[in-house]
Formats: sequence, structure tokens, C-alpha cells
Amino acid sequence: MEKIINTGLLAYGMSGKLFHAPFLSVHPGFNLSAVAERNEKKAHKDYPEINSYDSIDELLNDPEIELVVVNTPNFTHYDYTKQALLKGKHVLVEKPFTPTAEEAKDLFDLSRETGKQIFVYQNRRCDSDYLAVKKVIDSGVLGKLVEVHIRFDRYRNVIGPKTFKEELVPATGLQYDLGAHLVDQAIDLFGTPLSFYKVLGKNRKDTKVDDYFHFHLQYPNSLQVFVCSTMLAPAPQESFLIHATEGSLVKYKADTQEAQLLKDIRPDSEGFGEEPEELAASLTRMNPDGSKKEERLLSEKGNYLQLFEAVYQAIRNNQPYLVKEEQVLAQLRILEAPAGFHEFS
Repeated sequence: MEKIINTGLLAYGMSGKLFHAPFLSVHPGFNLSAVAERNEKKAHKDYPEINSYDSIDELLNDPEIELVVVNTPNFTHYDYTKQALLKGKHVLVEKPFTPTAEEAKDLFDLSRETGKQIFVYQNRRCDSDYLAVKKVIDSGVLGKLVEVHIRFDRYRNVIGPKTFKEELVPATGLQYDLGAHLVDQAIDLFGTPLSFYKVLGKNRKDTKVDDYFHFHLQYPNSLQVFVCSTMLAPAPQESFLIHATEGSLVKYKADTQEAQLLKDIRPDSEGFGEEPEELAASLTRMNPDGSKKEERLLSEKGNYLQLFEAVYQAIRNNQPYLVKEEQVLAQLRILEAPAGFHEFS
């Protein structure tokens, strides 16, 4: 392994503790060297050697830190990413990258000016269920795709304690939370749509922000893609449903990484990222005689470590990162748009 990348986290809440620190600590190319903890100091319990700063400014002024992870509330991403770039750091930024495409473009331009790279953290591209679906689509076995549904449902019939997700601040609401994942997956699979129709809803008592969204993305060759999420789904539907000229694919959400991380199972542990066999994808194809052929397709392991490997290779070996600038800008144009019909120019 080439020179290790000293890395600092800007926060150690759920995101830092679950989705970043465990992977940075097991990847041989990174050294989780610092964290900013303005209030309670928690990181030392998990990483005794870590340097805990009292402020983000202190962390950004550490000359030994080469990569900064911006995992603070959504509305702070633009400001902290800009500060980190100006301090000469590479930056890994949680989704959503910024509230608007204009802000995102400004940061990408600054990245080029400073010679430091920006990486948007779209970890759901490394979920086992998404990898399974992508593999089938890429194989061409389904023929011409006609209709694709992508969902991520939850049941939380209360106003959550994280005020930055529940108050009317930039990049708030379910569309910026889960929508940032689903729209990214649609764009990764099919590119930028020709147009989209957007519906938002508020259903929980006293909610200030959207807790339901439905996007209809229209693509060339009559491909229709529907992206949907609700916070009021006691019985979640399938996460992926695809109808095509040669068959249909059904896949339920089955990635185990978040649940395993909550149980303190490390990313390098045996069985990490393996989904239950009973949640394998179901592929139905038509035989020439009109009968149906049904198959169960086991998924590959989910592995968020792939994303950190991509960051490492981009910094050390100038390899292209898996989330492209144009994909981020297209995603944000959809998220920032008001409800209704919109065309991509």
C-alpha cells in the first residue's frame, strides 16, 4: 500500500460512527487520525488513538490531514466543503452534496482551481440489492426495459429528533434524505432523464417537511422510471420492480451492512454484507411456448468499502471516482426543482 491518507471526520454522530469510521479504520490506505467533537467526546471509546478537536476550524488547520469527511447536517455541506478545499484538503461529502446544482458547480470549479478532489458519498451504490439489480440490467437478459420502479420505504410516524431533517432549512425533507440515494441509482443505471414529473407530500402530523415523494423520470426509447419513498409504510413494497420485453425482475431491500454496523460488526468480519438467501431477486422470463421460467438470483455481498477504495485510488493513482460530477449535478436539478413537470435542456 502506498502512502497512507490521514483522514478527519467533521462529526461523530450516526453517520461518522457507522458509515465512515469503521471503513476508514479497516482500509489499509487510510488513517482515521482526527475528529471534530464540539460537545461530548465519544470517538475515543472506539478509537483510543484518535485526535479529537473541539472545533471544525482546528481540524481543518491540521496540516497532517489530507482528506476531510463532511458528514455534518445537509445545509452545512457547501460551506464546510469550500473551507476544506481552501485549506488544501481533498473532501468526501455525504449526500446530498449541496442543496442546489449551482452550489455544487461552484464547489467542483473550486476543486479544479485548488487541485483538490471532491467525492460525493453515495454508499447505496454498494448495497447488495442494488448490485444484484444492476448486474441483471447490464447483462441484457431482460431485453428492452419498459418500466422500472425504485423504492425505499420506512415507517416513522413521528417527527424525528434530528432537527436539521425536520426544519425548513436548505436540503431538508425526505427527498433530500432518501431521494438523494434513489435518484442517484436511477442516474447511475440510465443516465440523465429527458424530463421528470415530481410529486411531494406531507402526511405526518405537524410535519414541516416532505415525508413522501414520487418522481416519474422519462427516458429515450419510451423507458419509464418511477422513484418513490414514504415514511409511512408499515408493509414496505419491493425496492426494485422491472418489467421488460423478455421478463420481469423483483428485488426486496436486503442489504445487511447498516444493521450489522449497528451491532458493532466490522466491515472485515466474516459474513459482512451477505444478504439472506430468502430475499434473493426473482427473475421471471417467458419461454417460446408461452410458459414462464422463474429463477432466484443470489446477490453479491454489499460492500461500502468499495467506495473508500475508489476514493483512495482517485487520490493516489488518479483513477476516476465512481460518482461523476455530471451525475451529481443532474441529481440536484431534480431534487431542487419544485413539484410539477420539468424538462432537461
